Amino acid sequence: MTPSTPTTTGVAQTLASKIWQQHLVAESGPERSLLHIDRVFLHERTGPALLAGLAQAGRIPRHPQRVMGITDHIVSTRADRLTHPGPVFGEGFVRDFSALTRATGIELIDLKDQRQGIVHVVSAEQGLVLPGMTVVCPDSHTGTLGGLGALAWGIGSTEGEQAVATHTLVRRRPRHIRVQMDGPLPIGVYAKDLMLALIARYGARGGQDAALEFCGSAVSDLDLEGRMTLCNMAVEFGAWTGLVAPDDRTIQWLAGRPGCPQGTDWDRAAKAWALLVSDDAAPWDAQLQLRARDLEPQVTWGTSVDMGGPLSQMVPDPTRAPDAQTRAAWERALTYMDLQAGTPLKGLPIEAAFIGSCTNSRLPDLRAAAAVLRGRKVAPGVKAWVVPGSMPVRAAAEAEGLHRIFEEAGFEWRASGCSLCFYAGGEDLGPARRIISSTNRNFEGRQGPGVRTHLASPATVAASAVAGCIADPRPCLATQRSIDLSPGGRA
Repeated sequence: MTPSTPTTTGVAQTLASKIWQQHLVAESGPERSLLHIDRVFLHERTGPALLAGLAQAGRIPRHPQRVMGITDHIVSTRADRLTHPGPVFGEGFVRDFSALTRATGIELIDLKDQRQGIVHVVSAEQGLVLPGMTVVCPDSHTGTLGGLGALAWGIGSTEGEQAVATHTLVRRRPRHIRVQMDGPLPIGVYAKDLMLALIARYGARGGQDAALEFCGSAVSDLDLEGRMTLCNMAVEFGAWTGLVAPDDRTIQWLAGRPGCPQGTDWDRAAKAWALLVSDDAAPWDAQLQLRARDLEPQVTWGTSVDMGGPLSQMVPDPTRAPDAQTRAAWERALTYMDLQAGTPLKGLPIEAAFIGSCTNSRLPDLRAAAAVLRGRKVAPGVKAWVVPGSMPVRAAAEAEGLHRIFEEAGFEWRASGCSLCFYAGGEDLGPARRIISSTNRNFEGRQGPGVRTHLASPATVAASAVAGCIADPRPCLATQRSIDLSPGGRA
């Protein structure tokens, strides 16, 4: 962590507290504050009802130029979706969203826009979110943008109306938890594995509605995409949001992006961002630790994200659960997942593999999966998709030839959208019932009625697709060294 001294108030603060204080409009009661909101993002699944409700109340967007609409949730990701949208296309949602954004002066990135993609991917890569900003969206994974050093969180539709109309929101002051992750990442271990290991160790409520700050050598060594993966899954840890302090790597990643300051404004902004670090004596409500060097690739076995662990583990025995409530949860999970205690996870047959979502669909994610797949084929009977996080990510991957690696391996190379992250998006993998997925949730029915989801990194998903069962990516990676896995790639 960069050394820091207390603020001019003389009180040591966390990074989240500093951003909070900079956006404080007024105190609205004990431990509650009215905050200024810099950016609001909307999508077509909840945006139409939100904007319609605003209009019915006789209100208009206060700063429409600070609101962005992005079409991503209920859309087809077929390559020919513009001419043959198919039954999964949320035509009514998209049509209403287009009309309402146009009527209110809000810019919309729709399916015809070359910038289109998942809101949490597009907003970052277009430079629309910057360190130190406050950002909200009616989507629980908005905290993804904390990887840039922003204070970002998901909201409901009612809060969304207030944010669009006033650019303020009332928030209860959060707890502050420091998550220290140290040590180099072993081969085949990625940011997704860090988060799955953290959640498995401390539980799905380990984040305690807090603002998490991820720090340590393992975090500083991550590319920005990896940091966004950590912050994306903070909500799966029970946290309010997650952040990583901006550093030189952050500034290099943002430089030249469309929404970023230019010239002398950029220089001033970069200097200000360098101050966005927690003070050395900042008070933490809790501090958690994880040794990255000890990890192996992770995979979930149950129906909660904390039901997981290393690939080498066996399915746990509910009779050995720490308490009755956990035992009941494990028993229900094993029934739904059709698993028996003592079954090895490695080697468990799968029917489908999915790479995508706001968690793991950026260029480095696709590179990691391609490194596993090069020269290999998806196992017979396994259906495999890769859905890039945005159309710019898709174009960048194609420029590197990654799409050919996926297609030659037997993956379907698709357009951008939320897709199989959640069944309400309309897309599914047909009769496939056991899926390994790079998404963020493994709840019952999350990827379709009766679908059993195992969460893992893109590399583990790719290795499993090739093996036809849950598999370790490390043997594949040991023989593949010609793919550029450098963290500096840009979409």
